[in-house]
Amino acid sequence: MTAVRPEGRYQPEAGPYGGPQQYQGTEYGDRYGAPQYGAPQYGDAAPGGPYPSEHPAGGAPEDAWGVYEQAEQPVVDGPEYPWLPDQTLQLRLPLDEAAPGAETAPPTGGRAERRRAAQGRTSVRAGGGRRRAKGRGAAGARPKESAVVVAARFVGEACITLGVVMLLFVAYQLWWTNVQADAAASSARDQLEQQWDAPPAGPGQPAADPNKPEVFAPGKGFAIIYLPKLGLKFPIAEGTDKASVLDKGLVGHYPGTGMPGDQAGNFALAAHRNTHGEPFRYINQLGKGDKVVVETAAGYFTYEITGGIPQTPPSNVSVIKPVPNGSGYTGPGRYITLTTCTPEFTSKYRLILFGKMIEERPRSQGKPDAITSG
Repeated sequence: MTAVRPEGRYQPEAGPYGGPQQYQGTEYGDRYGAPQYGAPQYGDAAPGGPYPSEHPAGGAPEDAWGVYEQAEQPVVDGPEYPWLPDQTLQLRLPLDEAAPGAETAPPTGGRAERRRAAQGRTSVRAGGGRRRAKGRGAAGARPKESAVVVAARFVGEACITLGVVMLLFVAYQLWWTNVQADAAASSARDQLEQQWDAPPAGPGQPAADPNKPEVFAPGKGFAIIYLPKLGLKFPIAEGTDKASVLDKGLVGHYPGTGMPGDQAGNFALAAHRNTHGEPFRYINQLGKGDKVVVETAAGYFTYEITGGIPQTPPSNVSVIKPVPNGSGYTGPGRYITLTTCTPEFTSKYRLILFGKMIEERPRSQGKPDAITSG
């Protein structure tokens, strides 16, 4: 194309480039007045109309030609031309006018649209932020709960509290009661052993006569039972009261039944199988021929297990008679009966073991083989 290319950008009022007033105050405007329009047009698609065919200054640089090519496409930031008047800069929107942090991607469309987008970008964002904050406040408002929901929450919290209390009670029963009972039983056992090992209180005081057994007050410890097969020993106290004897981890002696030193009788004992020290928890593992030793101030009395009753009602008191029912014994003798609850962790039935005395040894002769060899 050989058409003369002007120095400035001609923008008639009806065209896409503005109007002739752009050239007022410039050398070109003062000298030549308003531009005249005529052929030729540039490119295959004219940007808005013909332009002057002549220009006193001659042809414009070749790089100015690209300004008019495809004029309908957006010009983001074209090159600065030193021969253009300063007033033409007002049509170009520098990108640094955008709000800090705004997107740098140019909006699509013409320059007027870009200008409007740049001017309204900050306000739109600020307004959007306010709308979002308002939306969050509305969403954060807690709706009023119905009575059914409140009642359901109350029931749920009550169930959780009840469950925690039950767990604490179970822990108390299965663990803490054993701790307390073991401490009480150990204290009672140590007291008996110290009492038996001590010399007589006064000169000339006779030793205990096994033929005249002492009568003990309820709750008073007077003997120690050994279960060599199980490796256990527990103090024996008078009575079977739950609070003062059994719950303290002691083995209780049924009042009115025989004593180890009696020439005939049934030495009947009871103890917890679970909780509170659990003295008789594992007596179900004892069988025929296993030994049970009872130590008193007079000496050691060894019994041999001969049989038992795996399960019987608690009302079956015939098992503690002088000749216990169900034991197989046919006449008077020196017997022992052990009773405890069954099944474990219940008190629905009673487990019974029977034994008969096979050896009596004074303290002066030392401990029996059943203890020393066990």
